[in-house]
Amino acid sequence: MLSDYQRYRLYEMAPGLSIWGTLVLCIALSFWQPLWMMYFIIVFDVYWVLRVVYFSFYLFVSWRRFRRAVKVKWFTRLQKEFPAWEEKVNVVFLPLYNEEWLVINATLQALLKSSYPSAKLYVVISGEARQKKYWRQLQQTILEHYNGSFADLIFYTHPSSLPDEIPGKGSNIHFAEQEFKAYADAKGWNYKNIIISVFDIDTVAHPEYLAHLTYMYLKHPRPERSSFQPVTLYNNNLWESPAILRVMAFGTSFWMLFSLARLDNLVTFSSHSMSFQAVLDAGGHAKQIVSEDSRIFFQCWLRYSGDYEVTPLYVPVSMDTVRDVSMWKSLTNLYFQQRRWAWGSENIPYLLWQFKKHPEIAWWKKLVILFHEWEGKWSWAVVPILITLLGRLPLWVAGGSIRQSTLFFNTPHVLEILMTLALVGLVSSVIMSMLILPVPPSGTRHHHYLIMLLQWALLPVSLIFFSAIPCLDAVTHLLFGRYLGFNVSIKKRIA
Repeated sequence: MLSDYQRYRLYEMAPGLSIWGTLVLCIALSFWQPLWMMYFIIVFDVYWVLRVVYFSFYLFVSWRRFRRAVKVKWFTRLQKEFPAWEEKVNVVFLPLYNEEWLVINATLQALLKSSYPSAKLYVVISGEARQKKYWRQLQQTILEHYNGSFADLIFYTHPSSLPDEIPGKGSNIHFAEQEFKAYADAKGWNYKNIIISVFDIDTVAHPEYLAHLTYMYLKHPRPERSSFQPVTLYNNNLWESPAILRVMAFGTSFWMLFSLARLDNLVTFSSHSMSFQAVLDAGGHAKQIVSEDSRIFFQCWLRYSGDYEVTPLYVPVSMDTVRDVSMWKSLTNLYFQQRRWAWGSENIPYLLWQFKKHPEIAWWKKLVILFHEWEGKWSWAVVPILITLLGRLPLWVAGGSIRQSTLFFNTPHVLEILMTLALVGLVSSVIMSMLILPVPPSGTRHHHYLIMLLQWALLPVSLIFFSAIPCLDAVTHLLFGRYLGFNVSIKKRIA
């Protein structure tokens, strides 16, 4: 009989075993049965072409909704359709560690310039006791610039070495939420009327974001049973970032656009908003894991017996790429950021463990949510390697008799045709990347736009070294029980 620890460890090993098992089996078949592998690669590439078409379709749908949403004067619409909008309390949580003032100031400036009245906005800024000296100086700087600009500026200091938590964004937010509960109680607020937005410190909200959020919250029949996920654009410092960072930033933004149009696969990611009632019912953002942004959705989904969803918001928030002072440091930051995101595979054992505790949830609902989470990590690690490397391996190692077969001669041509068809996804991405470019800095010349087009030639490199390998790294750590802590993504801008 397995102990609880042993059973949970098996669940943790499962994602890594499925990914490594696929890769090892593909290599073995390439040597042992290359014809089987050729058939598999052709079938898989056909499937992937269909997935690319599917992705491009939903990307286009989401793009149209995005373009319409950003043109609406949402605060005017909010006032007109919901006269009692002031009953709702908007609170923005900004956890930080040692980020530079240039980044923090841009975030607060965006909140100040919002169409939603800043005088009705509560801003919670939570720093770390581990950075006490810097945090104290920063509080003073914030007060000098923004005292009296919002309904209230609330500062919390997250103590170090609290029990049952790891240092990071999740534990910082969890502490701030518990402290804010006491603040809300003192005000006599109804938790269902409190809308919290948990932002990364570099999140620059669109001027209409908070108004749009409040509008959608009031329009939703049961807003406490939904999270609200905006479009995330990584373009605050896009023009000054290296090309690979830009390609990966666009890829993340496009994936979020695609996901917003596919509600069956939508999970909270990075900056998001939700009812404070749901936060408290779910126990707050997780304080002992890395991927607290997606975990809070699963916590709520389980707490409400599968009766929880994510509502898409097509008004965007903008964030930074992980640019640093040098190319090497920037690429290192990118690798560790992608590995941290891939560490979201820790949600798979969590779900497997929790399912037994919730017999009231239909088995097919559990299967669907588990499949989406697992397949996403599997595809993240396996597909780039399968398409770019392993798909050609049986052609390189096949023996003499197989080299005389019709399949051997035709496979390269078939793969070439399929990959040409798959370029529709790349073309869609290139076009859309030019459409969502932020305003360039002064002095930008025409050839910089050409570079923005040519940079997509780096896509195969970025998919292998800054997508698949970081994901493999993460699931391998989980496989062997070598747990990752929260690494802070360094983000620097040119003043």
